[in-house]
Amino acid sequence: MWPQAMVSRGYWDRPTHYQHKKTLSQFLKDEGRPGLCGVDTRMLTLKVREQGVMRAAIAVGERSEVEELDVVAMARSQPDISSRDLLGDVSCRAAYRIEGRGPRLAVIDLGIKKNILRSLACRDFDMTVFPSHSSISEIEAARPDALFLSNGPGDPERAEKAIEAVKHFAGAMPIFGICLGHQVISLALGARTFKLKFGHHGGNQPVKDLEKKIVYITSQNHNFAVRPESVQDTDLVVTQLNANDGTVEAVKSDKLQVLAVQYHPEANPGPLCTEDPFFGSVQRMMKSAARKAGRR
Repeated sequence: MWPQAMVSRGYWDRPTHYQHKKTLSQFLKDEGRPGLCGVDTRMLTLKVREQGVMRAAIAVGERSEVEELDVVAMARSQPDISSRDLLGDVSCRAAYRIEGRGPRLAVIDLGIKKNILRSLACRDFDMTVFPSHSSISEIEAARPDALFLSNGPGDPERAEKAIEAVKHFAGAMPIFGICLGHQVISLALGARTFKLKFGHHGGNQPVKDLEKKIVYITSQNHNFAVRPESVQDTDLVVTQLNANDGTVEAVKSDKLQVLAVQYHPEANPGPLCTEDPFFGSVQRMMKSAARKAGRR
C-alpha cells in the first residue's frame, strides 16, 4: 500500500462481499497505515480543488490533548513531492524476464502497474523488466528491439537514469511511454515539465485527438505534465490534448520512432477505448523494428 493514510466520511466494518478476505480496518493494520473516518471529505475535496495539493498530518488523541501548532509543524515538515525520490520505493529490485515469442522489449519499471505488463504480455512480447536505476549497459545486454517506460510517482526530473536511457537509445530503436514514462521521454528529448496545481486523477478525463478529431475518455493519475509550448523546438509532435485544461496528453516522433501518452490506456479501472489504438501502434512499430534488425 503506497498511500501513507486513508481518510473517509464513513466506515462499515462488516464486509458484505462473498469474496472478502479481511476487513478494511485489518488491512490497514497489516499495512501499518492509519485510517481516519468521520471526516467531511466533500469539504476536503473542495479545499484541495481550490488550494491545490497540500501537505498534511494526522494526529491521534482528544482535541484537548493535541497541540494544534505541533500538528501544523508536523505537516509543514513533510517534504514536497518534487524533492522526494519515490522511484526506489516502487520499482523492482532486480531485472526479471517475461518470456514471449515476439520482439524483445526492455521495460524500465518506474512503478509499473501489473495491467500494463499484462497488456504487453498478451501481445507476446519477449520482455525484460529493469529497475528504474538500471544502466545503459545493463539494458543493452538484453539486446532489445524497443524501449518502454512505465507509469510511476513523483517528479519526472528525478528519474535521471531513465532520462539518460532515452537520450542514448533515441533514434536507434522505438521508444514508448505511459504516464511518468511519457514525461521522462519528453524531458529527455528537449521538452519541459511542470507541476499541476490539482493533478489529474480519476477515470473520466477527456482527451482530444488532434489527428483523428475525436475525444477519448481516459483514466489518469498524475501531478506533473509536459509544457505544450516546450515541445515546439523538439522532434516531438503533440497529438492529443486534455479537453479540460489543454495540457499535453500524447506526443510522437516519426523520425525518432517515439510514441508516449499521459493517460493509462490499459486502465483497470477505467475506460478501455484507448487500449487498442496505443498497444496496437506499439505492436506494429516493434514488429517493424525487429524485422529491420533481422530477428523476427
